[in-house]
Amino acid sequence: MRPSDLRFLLAWLLPLLTIVGIFTHPAQSALLTLAVWWGIALLDAFAPGAQRSPAPMPSGASLVYFQTVLRLYVLLQIALIATGAYAAVHGDWLTVMGVAFSVGFVTGSQGITFAHELGHSKSRVDRFCGWLLMSSVCYGHFMVEHYRGHHPRAATQDDPASARLGESLYRFLPRTLWGSLASGWQLEAQRIAQFKSSWLRSPLAWSALGSLMLFVLPALYLPAHTAIKFIAFFALQSTVAFLLLEVVNYIEHYGLRRSSEGGRREAFGVMHAWNADHVVSNSLLANLQRHSDHHMHAWKPYATLQALPGPQLPTGYAGCLLLAMLPPLWFFLMHKRIAALPDAPARLAVHS
Repeated sequence: MRPSDLRFLLAWLLPLLTIVGIFTHPAQSALLTLAVWWGIALLDAFAPGAQRSPAPMPSGASLVYFQTVLRLYVLLQIALIATGAYAAVHGDWLTVMGVAFSVGFVTGSQGITFAHELGHSKSRVDRFCGWLLMSSVCYGHFMVEHYRGHHPRAATQDDPASARLGESLYRFLPRTLWGSLASGWQLEAQRIAQFKSSWLRSPLAWSALGSLMLFVLPALYLPAHTAIKFIAFFALQSTVAFLLLEVVNYIEHYGLRRSSEGGRREAFGVMHAWNADHVVSNSLLANLQRHSDHHMHAWKPYATLQALPGPQLPTGYAGCLLLAMLPPLWFFLMHKRIAALPDAPARLAVHS
């Protein structure tokens, strides 16, 4: 392991800071989260040298440390949700909403990102951890749709999680939320039929049941006022988390398309995903911003992903989340970049 690889320990810093903030000042936790978010965006954009991450690990190097970072994060997320729930049920309704935002920001930005990475692993332990993280934000269908739906269809019209040229974030969100949900359950039903299995053996069904129990059991066994606050907290943090995921989905393939002449999709290439190599965001998000290489080699562990010279975002994901929320500014910045791509006329023609 190289000294530069210690940067991935930042993955633990954000949940730990959030736990401390909720314990000490629960009513102000949302402000702390906003300060951290905007601080990361500013570091990405303006800190000298922050626009380039260290080189990837060489192939064949030990990856035990990198997997341990992700696996131990799962325990931190459980502690974070428990801390948030305790603060929510003992606070007023503004505290419930603020704490839910703080927890959901972490479970969405990091929890879902790490679940995504763990789900790509060949290890059953890792995949179980991925399911656990996604169940904790009521978005278990991602564990089916992402691998069997999004990866084959990314940057095509068939993919609900790929944003089209000129499509605002607010038009994209309803399409991807419903489309990804429907696709995930349809793909699981097809798998069950293909292998003559049953829903009783479906991890998606058990994930959905587990998420449901986190609403039902408090309603059955906690006092009414406590149960209502817990349920509201859990629903709000889950909503923040999966909305954050879908905003990132919007960013990752916006306006980029693979051709499908003769009904056959063009092979996924470096030009079909937006990339950013900003060191702070990449350290917090397991190199997710090296997105072209991830799609071209979905089996590669995050520490080995390359920074490829494909389409480049104006800044890291932390800043792009803010830009995407302002469609005129987003279109202004991104359409200039699309028009400057080497094969822009051909790519734009795919949208016509």
